[in-house]
Amino acid sequence: MNKKETLFTNEENSKRRFSLVLIALYKGVVYKEQDEDLWRDLLGQRGAVLDHFAQLGLSVVIDEGEGYAFATYPEPAGGEEEDALPRLAAKRQLPFIVSLTLAMLRKRMAEFDTAGEGTRLIITRDEIIEIMSPYMPESTNEVKLADKIDTAIGKVKELGFLRAMKNKEETYEVMRILKAYIDAKWLNEFDAKLQAYKAYAAGGKAE
Repeated sequence: MNKKETLFTNEENSKRRFSLVLIALYKGVVYKEQDEDLWRDLLGQRGAVLDHFAQLGLSVVIDEGEGYAFATYPEPAGGEEEDALPRLAAKRQLPFIVSLTLAMLRKRMAEFDTAGEGTRLIITRDEIIEIMSPYMPESTNEVKLADKIDTAIGKVKELGFLRAMKNKEETYEVMRILKAYIDAKWLNEFDAKLQAYKAYAAGGKAE
């Protein structure tokens, strides 16, 4: 194989690896622990990746400490929203119970990090139900209430904030990206938000 052919092959390989990084970010979150080769390619081509998504009005959050990266829309500055490019996907308002689930998982993660118990927060379905129950409307039908929480857990999994553990039934890993979705500022206001959740729970009984 001559030098020209070798160079061509290397260039093609580089383009393919760059494309794989872009595809992964379009599909969702890139985690270092799940694919170290892809993560290394992302860091190695960081500038080109950022430039690519910037052309679409997107930014890429790369947290090397936590080991994840994802594409997102930056918060618009005053007056900029009118000039922003059309979104690839519309904003969606999350149902109350899904927002509550995310809030309680984020609180649990903060406690986990403060305790220095490791980097992977593992939680069971029963534990999720336990931490959420005080903020749910009082119910005479515990099975129906648990079903509602199970539906919320399913949605949180779909959003990518929970991952089912293999060979461990009803056990989940809380994904570290939740820290980016619910930041420190939000967490500092958490007590006030909990009062709103408690007011919701006290507002009436579930069926």
